[in-house]
Amino acid sequence: MAEQEDQTREIIRKVRRLEIRTNRMVTDALSGAYHSVFKGQGMDFEEVREYAPGDEIRSIDWNVTARMDRPFVKIYREERELTLMLLVDLSASGSFGSASESKRELAAEIASVLAFAASRNNDKVGLLIFTDRIETYVPPRKGRYHILRVIREILYFQPEGKGTDLPDALDHMNRLLKRKAVVFLISDFLQGPDGRLPDPEQPRGDAVFQALSRTHRRHDLTTIFLSDEREHSLPPVGRITLEDSETGETVELDTSSRRVRDRYEKENRDRLAKMNRAFNQLGLGSLALSTGEPYIHHLRRYLEKRERQR
Repeated sequence: MAEQEDQTREIIRKVRRLEIRTNRMVTDALSGAYHSVFKGQGMDFEEVREYAPGDEIRSIDWNVTARMDRPFVKIYREERELTLMLLVDLSASGSFGSASESKRELAAEIASVLAFAASRNNDKVGLLIFTDRIETYVPPRKGRYHILRVIREILYFQPEGKGTDLPDALDHMNRLLKRKAVVFLISDFLQGPDGRLPDPEQPRGDAVFQALSRTHRRHDLTTIFLSDEREHSLPPVGRITLEDSETGETVELDTSSRRVRDRYEKENRDRLAKMNRAFNQLGLGSLALSTGEPYIHHLRRYLEKRERQR
């Protein structure tokens, strides 16, 4: 009983520390950029009226205009609030981290920053945790205690699955959310039985990108690709055994060989390049973040870039 109470207190302390740390990062600049990018994403159709000087050309209703033989525009009413949905991959590969934190801890920090930015915008925040199955769903709500629950789930939830099924998670979320939402998919994208990045030129990878495309058509989707520096390059430390945390498969590499290290790096670069090309072709917002790096700068730059594109 005492041990359980100690564990509970430690969980509360860690969640509170993360709240303090990430709240400091949600500066006026970051929360302002979040608001500017996502305001007006939720719109309700109100009426069609005749075009007036100053109306935006993109608001013209071409069907009504053709029938009436003069320009008409669609008028929308902005919703007072949006929904931020955090779709977080907690498969076994997320526990890996060669720097000061694991990918799972990085995911919790990023989710925390986004959740507090949404809270300042008076938006609801929801969470869907997945592996190769749907693990848990926290319906969108407002409030500090709700956000702390979201953070706690990401940090301490014990998933049953080890692998990753991105299409299933995306399709499940699409069935849950009836209205357009702001969605951040946080994952290392290591997918399938061999734990590799999805390849848009292969059938399994194609299924991932098809699911991303379906979701992008319904929601404002941003993919956050998490990695660790050791997933991109290897140090020259001699013979090592690499184990896939999702499949248990192992492979031995002689890292003292420059040829082996170069091949490892090239394969990862090629897969990442294919993924980025596929993201761009789909028109997806995407962000690549690594453990041990100051992610807040990259997140702010991404939001500012989106703001300029509006």
